[in-house]
Amino acid sequence: MANFHYPTAQDHTPLILLVPGTPLAAGHWMNRWTRWSEHCRLVELGQWDEPHRNTWVNKLNLAVRRADRPVVIVTDDIAALALAWWAEFEALGQDGPVLGAVIVNPPNVDLPGADPRLAPFGACPRQPLPFTSFLVSDLEGTLAHQRSIMRLAKDWGSCPVCDDTRGDWAQGWMLIQSVLGLSPSVAVKPEWTQAQNLAMREALRQWAAI
Repeated sequence: MANFHYPTAQDHTPLILLVPGTPLAAGHWMNRWTRWSEHCRLVELGQWDEPHRNTWVNKLNLAVRRADRPVVIVTDDIAALALAWWAEFEALGQDGPVLGAVIVNPPNVDLPGADPRLAPFGACPRQPLPFTSFLVSDLEGTLAHQRSIMRLAKDWGSCPVCDDTRGDWAQGWMLIQSVLGLSPSVAVKPEWTQAQNLAMREALRQWAAI
């Protein structure tokens, strides 16, 4: 696991790569984050209905390599598989460019036939990810999906988190702070009050100079 503390030098500020697995609505939290902070960059993988594994992996690899600084990768939906396969192909070590990842609502890889988009990816890599990671499951997910995510979190060595990812998703900012070592992971909670969300949002805006 790469240890990194948020520096004061602008040139070394971590870049947050936001990688959706589907087209984003205007109000999606990924779009909101890119408007809030210059340190967030959206990585569009394309081919949404018929994703091609190697194309997605190559696009993610290019985004990581083009960053002139360490990165935190945030995926949503099926983009989690692009991240898993990228880590598999790159055989990353502890000194790799990725400080950590926040993986949101990955598909149920235990039922590949339920989603035709999964077929091109083949069997999901199950080895531990070589960086700190959080695996986030939506509160409205089915029990079967929740169990699948728990198994995936165990295999990937990820910390499982159950949360409501709608709106601004201030909790996601908290997870990124934990990845960067700015707050202990034990502070992560599955639910936040409205006041805590507002306080966390303001803290993160100050942190990212928004």
